[in-house]
Amino acid sequence: MRYFIELAYNGKNFHGWQIQPDAISVQEVIEKGLSKILREDIQIVGAGRTDTGVHASQMFAHFETNQDLTKADYAYKLNAVLPDEVAIYEIFLVNEEAHARFHATSRSYEYRIFLGRDPFCLDTTLQLHHQKLNIENMNKAAKVLFNHINFKCFSKSKTDVKTYNCKIYEAKWVLNEKNLTFHVSADRFLRNMVRAIVGTLLEIGLGKKKIEDLEKIILSENRSKAGVSVPAKGLFLTKVEYPATIRENE
Repeated sequence: MRYFIELAYNGKNFHGWQIQPDAISVQEVIEKGLSKILREDIQIVGAGRTDTGVHASQMFAHFETNQDLTKADYAYKLNAVLPDEVAIYEIFLVNEEAHARFHATSRSYEYRIFLGRDPFCLDTTLQLHHQKLNIENMNKAAKVLFNHINFKCFSKSKTDVKTYNCKIYEAKWVLNEKNLTFHVSADRFLRNMVRAIVGTLLEIGLGKKKIEDLEKIILSENRSKAGVSVPAKGLFLTKVEYPATIRENE
């Protein structure tokens, strides 16, 4: 039987989602936790691969077992053996073909900036103390993203992907007092894509680049033309959507 896990994590102390040698990852601690409570070797597949330091307020993964997990609260049991930085919200039965990565129809991210100094959100925001941002220009530039699908210019170099095409559904900046948040949703994202977009839009907001420069950057398909990648600590995966048909009637 195949199950989905809905979870969240603070990425500060993890070297990303994916298992890697000599570094702790979110995937590793969850696999160890599941293997412990189910007393069998469990491997999971995530909806995506967040980088070192990136957070997720909603993430999904799938795994398989012959055990019936619908009769008890296995989310509670798994939380009991996981570090505090990871929270399991639900474990639910899905159809045998459901895939956490390939069946996701959209993903949403937020990049969080604090305009000032706040020692209590140092690990979850980029803090800009003195810079003056033209947020109106940043939002005008964000709309340019809707006119394109090839975002190679924002992709991490030497990434093994078959296509750089992504369909962006939402891209906007929202200011709430001193909290400035970039909201972006798409059918898929390239590695480092959101952090590179944010870095480029910030340069436009600071007057280092013009709104019309963004069109040229995208058409260049050249990563060096775009802005620097902003720090991982401000990035959150916030939503992953799936067709309702993946869930089995328990």
